[in-house]
Amino acid sequence: MQLYRSMATVGGYTFLSRITGFIRDALIAGILGVSGITDAFFIAFKLPNFFRRFFAEGAFNAAFVPLFSSILHSSGLTAARLYGENIFALLLFGLSGFVLIVENYMPVAVFLFAPGFEATPERFDLAVALSRITFPYILFISLASLFSGVLNSMGKFAAPAGTPILLNLAMIAALLMALFEWVSPGKGLAWAVFVAGILQLGWLWISCHLHGISMRLTLPQITPEAKTLLRLGIPGAISAGVTQINLFIDMIFASWLPTGSVSYLFYADRLNQLPLGVIGIAASTALLPELSKHIKMNNHREAYYTQNRALEFALAITLPAAVGLIVLAGPLVTLLFERGAFTSQDALCTGYTLAAFAVGLPAYVLVKIFSTHFFARHDTKTPMKVAIAAVILNFVLNFILIGPFSYVGLALATAFSAWFNALVLGIFLFIKKWIVMDARFKGVLPRLLISSLAMGLLCYIFQVITPFPKGTFMRICVVGIWVLCAFLTYVMSARLAGVFHFRDIQKFLKKQSIS
Repeated sequence: MQLYRSMATVGGYTFLSRITGFIRDALIAGILGVSGITDAFFIAFKLPNFFRRFFAEGAFNAAFVPLFSSILHSSGLTAARLYGENIFALLLFGLSGFVLIVENYMPVAVFLFAPGFEATPERFDLAVALSRITFPYILFISLASLFSGVLNSMGKFAAPAGTPILLNLAMIAALLMALFEWVSPGKGLAWAVFVAGILQLGWLWISCHLHGISMRLTLPQITPEAKTLLRLGIPGAISAGVTQINLFIDMIFASWLPTGSVSYLFYADRLNQLPLGVIGIAASTALLPELSKHIKMNNHREAYYTQNRALEFALAITLPAAVGLIVLAGPLVTLLFERGAFTSQDALCTGYTLAAFAVGLPAYVLVKIFSTHFFARHDTKTPMKVAIAAVILNFVLNFILIGPFSYVGLALATAFSAWFNALVLGIFLFIKKWIVMDARFKGVLPRLLISSLAMGLLCYIFQVITPFPKGTFMRICVVGIWVLCAFLTYVMSARLAGVFHFRDIQKFLKKQSIS
């Protein structure tokens, strides 16, 4: 099935991106640990990435990809290219002005993101200086996202999925230079983000050119298609960026907590993003052009089948991943980060935060997939309204949970609001009859849950009966054995529960090799 191949392509490159991202984060943890410098850089890094979720991923997934795909299939490649060129010009001119304004008022922007930093002026001033270097990244990555949308609409997923690797490699290079004291760690990382944006934009422009679409710079025009993009893109950006809005709110609250709280949230979120990125992004990225095509052709039966298989595939991986991260959060963080400047206390605090984030992992993925159904039908207002309600809930829960649970409470609030978002979106989809669960999915879902819980119980027993060693090599061996046994337990219990048959996998692999 084309959908599975597309998800495998996106997921594979995204997994490689997350691995290089982990190497990057491990180097940051080992060299800088948890400190005022890391807090300042993470705010500077979050600032452009926060807006990227809106201008880039949100607006383009919600509006550009369905519209470009529709023009491509109805009017041909030339018309689609002209549409893409105009949107590129509008983005270039609009975001250039936005970047200049924010650069001029950067102290205000940093204060809005981290008001608690004012209590430590050195940390605040460093965050402002680093943010001025990193913020132009929003311009480069938003333009790059347009090229990603073009390639995805044409069924080309590899180049866009591999793009984040360039950012990770640039930051790793900066960290290695800092290790040899060639650059200061904070400014070196900030400039690496800036340079990576240029590299990512160039990489995707070249990829589009090689696939037959050479974008030229033209004067921007407010065409009817551009107005449609704006009308659909704004609410779509808000709904797609709800997780980032919630993390942004978490950062605001964390800025008033003791130094290091921002870093705990960042490190935990990075580990939580591994399965979310590999599965959630892969499923939604591959699903959107596929759904848009079926809906354009009024092939609703095929659309329903595609939806069910995407949900089935996503939950088959995110449910056990969530359980595993909750149960093994402490050992995983200790193994991956506890070295150099990153202490055992830092590992403990980050582990608790990771477990809290992981509670919402399946919900984060469901939100991405459910939102895709609305976007494919050009309905971006419904996800936006639900997203706003989820943000309000997260804000209220932060007030309630920060007292007893500190930064862990902030992560829990984000997880609970994600479940609220997913459940309400699912209810609306059923009401509109835009999603129909087939018998196969209804039978598989409870079995996946039981298999995941069985795996989690085994992981918990392992921790109780096996003391966690001190040396890095022994930790790798112990965690490796735990993860392998957990994986085998999940696969075997899922097989016994009738989730799949090994002969089905053999048939699927044969079909992939033939195609």
